[in-house]
Amino acid sequence: MATDCFFHPSLILIAGALVLPLIRGPFLKPYLFLIPLLTFGQVVYLSFSPGIYGQVSFMEWSLTFGRIDNLSIIFSIIMGLMAIIGTLYGLHVKNCWQHFAAWFYVAGSIGAIYSGDYLSLFLFWEIMAFSSTFLIWFNRKDTDSQAAGFRYLLVHTFGGLLLLMGFVLRYQATGSIEFNLLDYENAQIYTWLIMSGLMLNAAVIPLHSWLPDAYSKATITGSVFMCAFTTKTAVYTLARSCAGFDILIYLGVGMAVIGIIYALLENDIRRLLGWEIISQVGYMVAGVGIGSALAINGAAAHAFAHILYKGLLFMGAGAVIYCTGRSKLSELGGLHTNLPIILVFMVIGGISVSAFPFFSGFVSKSMIIAASFKAHFNSVAFLLTMVSAGTFLVAGLRLPALIFFGEQKSDFTDALPESKIPWNMLLAMTIASLLCFAIGTYYPILYSLLPYQDISYQPYNQYHLSETLQILAFTALAFFLFHKKLTAVAGTYLDIDWLYRKGGTIFQWLAEHPVQWFDTLWGKVYRVVGLYSLMTTAKFWSWFDWHGIDGLIDGSARGVKQFGTVIAKALQRGQIQYTISFTITFVALILLAFIWL
Repeated sequence: MATDCFFHPSLILIAGALVLPLIRGPFLKPYLFLIPLLTFGQVVYLSFSPGIYGQVSFMEWSLTFGRIDNLSIIFSIIMGLMAIIGTLYGLHVKNCWQHFAAWFYVAGSIGAIYSGDYLSLFLFWEIMAFSSTFLIWFNRKDTDSQAAGFRYLLVHTFGGLLLLMGFVLRYQATGSIEFNLLDYENAQIYTWLIMSGLMLNAAVIPLHSWLPDAYSKATITGSVFMCAFTTKTAVYTLARSCAGFDILIYLGVGMAVIGIIYALLENDIRRLLGWEIISQVGYMVAGVGIGSALAINGAAAHAFAHILYKGLLFMGAGAVIYCTGRSKLSELGGLHTNLPIILVFMVIGGISVSAFPFFSGFVSKSMIIAASFKAHFNSVAFLLTMVSAGTFLVAGLRLPALIFFGEQKSDFTDALPESKIPWNMLLAMTIASLLCFAIGTYYPILYSLLPYQDISYQPYNQYHLSETLQILAFTALAFFLFHKKLTAVAGTYLDIDWLYRKGGTIFQWLAEHPVQWFDTLWGKVYRVVGLYSLMTTAKFWSWFDWHGIDGLIDGSARGVKQFGTVIAKALQRGQIQYTISFTITFVALILLAFIWL
């Protein structure tokens, strides 16, 4: 079904952001809550009428701004819902430009999800990249945020260029800009370019190191938005265009394993959560790579659940930073008496991501593992199951233990009490916590939104419950026995960033030594040879100009002047009769010559 009666939800956010700087006083907070609420309402309204909307003719192409189907519906709903929660969490922020950038960011995400062609996808893709960069730059308290923002922008601009080159080459080859499933069996160079551009936003290894760096340097509210939209929008685009690409299975497993290893080592709270994002998105990427109906359902369900529990964890981490001003685990500890409510919220987020029964991760993550077994990727399923144990170890045990229990490593006399946390932050975390529990308990609500409704899956079976409880119990036992080995250590752990930093060091050495030496040598050669030759040539042309050109012109002028003087002396004798006689004679000679000739 195609119709022109379509109002894009992103337009509500864009228009709302443009008007936002004009809103002042008591109207600001209601307005901040109203715009994302209207956006979510429009998203839900469109979900009841699947079809093709917003088709626009542009030059020789047909652009589609509203492809509403089962896959786009579930992703757009969770994006709209997270826009409400994220805006509510940041309701106390007085800098309207943070909300401005956040709303443009969400508009780009929803626009990309609804896009039916690569041109409109690229438009919204770049809106996401540029607007989210400001959420990093607005963190004026961290001196490293500017550099992190520039890196984030450069990396995502590079990803956008890969995507642009890919769909331009595809258009040249096929004459189509439709955003649909690519042909893996007959993959061309544009296939890999498009996939690489999408993979970069999903933080697929080895294109992943930007994520922990950027998310840990954003503002407190900005990181809540960033943890939800960039990677999950990329997961949607991969599911739309690259479902069934085997290479994504192994890259996804690699993400899951590497992400949880570095999260276990990390000292900064938000960098730890950033590595966990990489790990959990690895499940989704692996599901997309498997490509079966059950796997795609699992990837979509896990993206939905992940946005909620990861948003909750980032909101809890933000509350800790808001109160203490510290983000390093090695500087925290003993906060269970100071921030008991935040402890509860972070525990709920931790057990949700760890796939505890009756919480959201339990009903989504297991679907991907089951799809792996069903597709006979047994080693993949085994590794993803083991990563679940690592996730509980990191997010469910180590993170709350280091922040809220154990020895207090800093003097928090200047810390804010929990009662000073803005009510809107607590309300946003409460809503996210309730949704994590509701989805895990009343999972048919989530399953009713999945792309393939003819596929049934029952998470609460005896095998899954017993397996999960055993994994959780043994992980808890291991933490109890070895928790002293898992303390936070101040330091930076590099992965692929080592190559970036080593490459930068090598480039700097080349610039300072061989390149600078050659530049200095060239300068000396130029001064001795080039400059001397230039000055000699300049002196010659100066002499030639003075004696040659000026002499010729001035000599001619002097000759004319002298000739004129002679004529004047001969003809101008001061008597009128002589002058008239000479004039008449001269005219007569001219007339005779004209007649004769």
